[in-house]
Amino acid sequence: MIPSLARSLAAVHEQRRALETQIGQLLEAHPLSAGLTSIPGVAVRTAATLLVTVGDGTSFPSAAHLASYAGLAPTTKSSGTSIHGEHAPRGGNRQLKRAMFLSAFAALHDPASRTYYDRCRARGKTHTQALLRLARQRINVLFTMLRDGTFYEPRTPRLA
Repeated sequence: MIPSLARSLAAVHEQRRALETQIGQLLEAHPLSAGLTSIPGVAVRTAATLLVTVGDGTSFPSAAHLASYAGLAPTTKSSGTSIHGEHAPRGGNRQLKRAMFLSAFAALHDPASRTYYDRCRARGKTHTQALLRLARQRINVLFTMLRDGTFYEPRTPRLA
């Protein structure tokens, strides 16, 4: 029983490696792949997710629309005269939100991203809130890159 399961698991791992190789080859052939992978924290899997969920970005008129689609735009809850503070929405495209969140986490090694994250933490935001803010900022960068057809341009970080 156990040797059979081990063979099945090995076959699944081999299929996964083959799929990752095929996705990598397809991504390299795509004209937007070089621009997407120039963003710190974006590698093959994240770039493929971005291409599948966002495409070339022409269906979004602004970065705010893209952020709302990703579930990274803050929403205000109001009813009658009661207005409750802004909070992260629960909706949005979960694949895109997860990809942006994980790429923001991976981008903490980038000095500009780390400076922005540290500024958010200094303002009293939790780790998750600061990462979500960084992911939202990266949505703006992604939208601008797709709109203008440019590569990521690192900026010198501003100190708080």
